[in-house]
Amino acid sequence: MNGNTTAPSGSVETALDHAVRLLDTDPALAAQQASEILRVAPGQRVARLVRGIAARLLGRAPEAAHSLEQVVSEYPGWAAAHFEHGQALADAEQGEAALAAWRRAVALEPNFVDAWRAIADYLTFNGDPDGAAAAYAEQVRASTRDPRLLTAASALCRNDLPSAETLLRQHLSRYPNDVAALRMLAEVAGRLGRYRDAEHLLERCLELAPGFDAARYNYALVLNRQHKPAEAMQEVERLLAIEPRNGSYRNLRAVILAQIGDYAESIRNYDEILSSHPAQPAIWMSYGHALASAGREADSIAAYRRAIALEPRAGEAYWSLANLKTFRFTEHEVDAVRAALVGDGLTDTERAHFEFALGKALEDRGEHEASFNHYAAGNRLRRATVHYDASDTTEHVARSRALLTATFFAEREGFGLDAADPIFIVGLPRAGSTLVEQILASHSAVEGTAELPYIISIARSLSGRRSRDEPTLYPEALARLTAADCRALGEQYLTRAAVQRKTAKRRFIDKMPNNFLHIALIRLILPNARIIDARRHPLACCWSAFKQHFASGQNFSYSLTELGRYYADYVQLMGHIDATLPGAVHRVIYESMVDDTEGEVARLLDYCGLPFEPSCLRFYENRRAVRTASSQQVRKPIYREGLDQWRRVEPWLGPLKEALGPVLTSYPEAPPLPNALVRP
Repeated sequence: MNGNTTAPSGSVETALDHAVRLLDTDPALAAQQASEILRVAPGQRVARLVRGIAARLLGRAPEAAHSLEQVVSEYPGWAAAHFEHGQALADAEQGEAALAAWRRAVALEPNFVDAWRAIADYLTFNGDPDGAAAAYAEQVRASTRDPRLLTAASALCRNDLPSAETLLRQHLSRYPNDVAALRMLAEVAGRLGRYRDAEHLLERCLELAPGFDAARYNYALVLNRQHKPAEAMQEVERLLAIEPRNGSYRNLRAVILAQIGDYAESIRNYDEILSSHPAQPAIWMSYGHALASAGREADSIAAYRRAIALEPRAGEAYWSLANLKTFRFTEHEVDAVRAALVGDGLTDTERAHFEFALGKALEDRGEHEASFNHYAAGNRLRRATVHYDASDTTEHVARSRALLTATFFAEREGFGLDAADPIFIVGLPRAGSTLVEQILASHSAVEGTAELPYIISIARSLSGRRSRDEPTLYPEALARLTAADCRALGEQYLTRAAVQRKTAKRRFIDKMPNNFLHIALIRLILPNARIIDARRHPLACCWSAFKQHFASGQNFSYSLTELGRYYADYVQLMGHIDATLPGAVHRVIYESMVDDTEGEVARLLDYCGLPFEPSCLRFYENRRAVRTASSQQVRKPIYREGLDQWRRVEPWLGPLKEALGPVLTSYPEAPPLPNALVRP
């Protein structure tokens, strides 16, 4: 290991061990120790490595990179030197050079865990999720030489999750404190969508190994995916205290800030990241999303176009431009989208983004048949990637109608939390809920937040399901809730929602449309909350949803037939709620709001127990952040142009009309409820 030395090897080795240990606690003293060694043993390679590492830890990254470059040039087969050279280059903001150094390290030493982690983190930050996943899998594979874990890691790399899970559970039954295996099993659970299992596994992993930063980063991701932003942020801040310039950590922090509505701070974070890492198309897109929600349309357009300039095949960036609704593509941009679609090499996800974007561009040009065809193509691609069974929704409605009788609610009078803070806006997406929210949020007593996931999260916790293949205990589980249970769940909801609230206003809005499936749960845990059903003509609403490429959560929207069935199920369930709890839900018909805005606003405010304020009629002057596809539209006065846009594509809406059935002909009234509950 030694280079040229004139000192006794034993004393040099002892001094080197001491210098290496000092790196964790006192890098300045480690550098001093290394210099002393080099004074008596010039050229000693480990001492030179320690000196370079110490310089990096002391914030002198360029000096460290230069010093370590000399080491790797003299010892090109030394994996550790290449890794530390990469660390210094990364801190010096030379990302591509750092990646090359880390790749040289793993080429020399394939089981170099820290180098694989650095590669994975870099690729995550730079918008290469597939490459990052492969590198993370290699990191897991390299984390132990145990052949049983190597086999499990190989199964993970192949995405053979059942085999990986079986092997890991067998291993953990004998070695329950193996942190590498715990993290691998958490990875399996996360890929299967079993985030609570992943959370518990990672908690145990970090309990055993608090310094396992890769596991802590996974833990933060899992918490965020479970809509626990405060807890996720705590973990991210802990990681950033150790590695303040880590791009993945900084990006996740910006993402969480945007999710909780702190757009000013999120945008500031993106500004900082992009000032030092300007060539990251994925970060420019995330930046554009935050800017769009904050109402900075021109800046968001510039950000999306920057992403496209860096990555011309960034279909998501083109769709993000289209999703601004008020944006119009240039002729050059339309040509670029067409060229991408006829080219080779696009993934189905990228192709779907381009199809939706071109559908919007052609719709704006009045080429409605061609536009419809591209929207339909995008929907077919998207539908192939999601799990949805329309019969599950129909069955949920039937079971809800059987359970939720007037007697059911009478027997639970007085259950839940007395708080009247929340105003829930439910219905279907693209039904005008953002308009209703903007009107209410323009009142001095009401704060607009977002489509909050917390009611759905509570419902999921009551279902007893660990995977979609298991039977659900919901909604029947509602019958087993005690008064104390309901109060605790009401408190849990308000605690979760508090992170989204930025003002001291006494009321706030939760506009998650899918909450119409959980009105009974809302009534049990928050009986004084107001519930507003935003409803729009079924063809207008469903067509608008069909041409919307939702990020997640609306899996029914990628088929005209499934859209029609979902809308019909929604109307039937809301009709049952109206009959069972008369007056509990206030309905806003979108077309009525357009025709008689002042009257509808007055009735809406009266239902919410709010005095009339003229500012609610000037909702378009409200500059608050809006986090939906209608964010640009609700910053303009109400207009009639959108009422009948579906008529332009009516010749191709046959499957939708058939699935809607009597719901279409009876609108805005609901058809009579069927007497018998018939499952499909």
